[in-house]
Amino acid sequence: MRLDKFLHDSAGLSRKLAKKAVRDGRVRLDGEATHDPARHVAPSDTITLDGSVLPWPAPRYLMLNKPPDCICATRDPHQRTVIDLLPPAAGEHLLIAGRLDIDATGLLLLSDDGRWIHRVTSPRHAHEKVYLATLAEPLDHSAEARFTRGIFLEGENKRTLPATLARLSETEVRVTLTEGRYHQVKRMFGALGNRVATLHRERIGRIRLDPALEPGDYRELTAAEVAAFGS
Repeated sequence: MRLDKFLHDSAGLSRKLAKKAVRDGRVRLDGEATHDPARHVAPSDTITLDGSVLPWPAPRYLMLNKPPDCICATRDPHQRTVIDLLPPAAGEHLLIAGRLDIDATGLLLLSDDGRWIHRVTSPRHAHEKVYLATLAEPLDHSAEARFTRGIFLEGENKRTLPATLARLSETEVRVTLTEGRYHQVKRMFGALGNRVATLHRERIGRIRLDPALEPGDYRELTAAEVAAFGS
């Protein structure tokens, strides 16, 4: 982490004031004055401002219920992003785990802990992702077997990994995947000659979307939820 970002997160200084404090010699790193706001610092460093030791800022872990018509990006000059749903201070430096299409809804996980985000999203960990989908047409009778066997998506020469498909009605299904290819759920049903009308994510790994969260709302993850992806 850059020193000026650390001062912003730990001491509440604006980036401008953080840089000035460093250049004015008010900041010491392990007892030595430093004048470089871009210097990299780590949790093992002791950093003081005007003689007071600053605590290392705790990482943030959030769950958000994504509404439609906003994109999974940290910033965009033309469209509303999921970060725009958060108060300005809460959204700073957050990364998004498990992106959703603009018209999809449901569970998103966000954090400024890059290692945790990697554990959530890395294909090596194969965390389950569960979606509720509404289809444009009644489901083909062979759909379950094809999902279990794996499907060749358009433009790809490797089957998808085995997935679980549960019928809830003629046009409503629950899909469980352990991978995250581009537009995967929509493309899998497209390969069956069908179309996804609505898509809602209910779960990532052992974390389920909190039913108390309205679309656009968010909350901090509990310690148990954070720990569900290991350390």
